[in-house]
Amino acid sequence: MKSIVPCLWFDGRAEEALNFYLSTFPNAKLIEASRYGDTGPGNRGELLLARFTLNGQEFSILNGGSQQPFSQAVSMYLYCDDQAEVDAIWDKLSSDGGQEQPCGWVVDRYGFSWQVIPVGFVEMVTDKDPVKAGRAMQAMMKMKKLDLPTLRKAFEGK
Repeated sequence: MKSIVPCLWFDGRAEEALNFYLSTFPNAKLIEASRYGDTGPGNRGELLLARFTLNGQEFSILNGGSQQPFSQAVSMYLYCDDQAEVDAIWDKLSSDGGQEQPCGWVVDRYGFSWQVIPVGFVEMVTDKDPVKAGRAMQAMMKMKKLDLPTLRKAFEGK
């Protein structure tokens, strides 16, 4: 097996979503795109399928018709380098109809779920000291967008 590539299935808005993701994420790159011809089922010239990368992770996006709605049961974790990156990505994903959710999750305007995590958070909640890990987890449970300085203070008992 060469790789596993998540495919995001859309019903008519794939190109709009593709452009949004390419403009939202640093290091995003379009690999290739194909369009419907005369045989449909989409309109001639409409995006059929595209492959792209977000920070090196390959995705595909499909204008497949009869979309099955996205579910929060499947999401992408975004491990951000620092709080500034968390803030920037969060603001873009939650804009124009995106919905902020508890515990660092955000549902973008297309209904896809992302969990925006600052580097260091997972290490806190999986720390061998259950008291410290528990304090970090309790702090996170009160947040929508994760705030690394606040999480760190809770972890350290301050």
